[in-house]
Amino acid sequence: MSKGQATKASILDEALHVASTVGFEALSIGQLADRTEMSKSGLFAHFRSKEQLQLQTLEHSRRLFVDTVLRPTLTAPRGETRVRALFDNWLVWENVLEGGCIFVTGASEYDDQPGPMRDALVRNQRDWLESIATVVRTAVSVGDFAEDTDPEQFAFEFNALTLAYHHASRLLDDERAGERARVTFDALVARHRA
Repeated sequence: MSKGQATKASILDEALHVASTVGFEALSIGQLADRTEMSKSGLFAHFRSKEQLQLQTLEHSRRLFVDTVLRPTLTAPRGETRVRALFDNWLVWENVLEGGCIFVTGASEYDDQPGPMRDALVRNQRDWLESIATVVRTAVSVGDFAEDTDPEQFAFEFNALTLAYHHASRLLDDERAGERARVTFDALVARHRA
């Protein structure tokens, strides 16, 4: 990695932490310049606009998500074990950033706002749901889940559970959010077990 790439990665790390707590819309080149002790013009040279800063921060978060959730999941044995690893790794992801899942933050900001950020978030969300469904299909193919399991429905419920966990733990400060999430996830898995 070149010095310029390392600098940009460092800036994006900081931008990601800021966006996780205040949102993408509140993220600015000026604010980032203060936090990274760089000049605004130096930062502007990397991003050219606030929208590019937001989009590149979102893409940076996607790479971090892949490294935190998806890659480790694929090292688990296929089947139910891998489905459980996916859930466990998502729970790890929820605590990587101070503000929790950056995609939940982004969805709250952009769900009704057309444009490049919403489009990127939609692509990320569809990829996430497809990743869950793929892991579930594998669990069906190895015989851990029943053949009539609907992978897309399972992905919907899995995703709904992660959103409920985020809400309970972040907004409601429910100390039992993790326990409740695991109980619900275990019931989901049990319902589909072969």
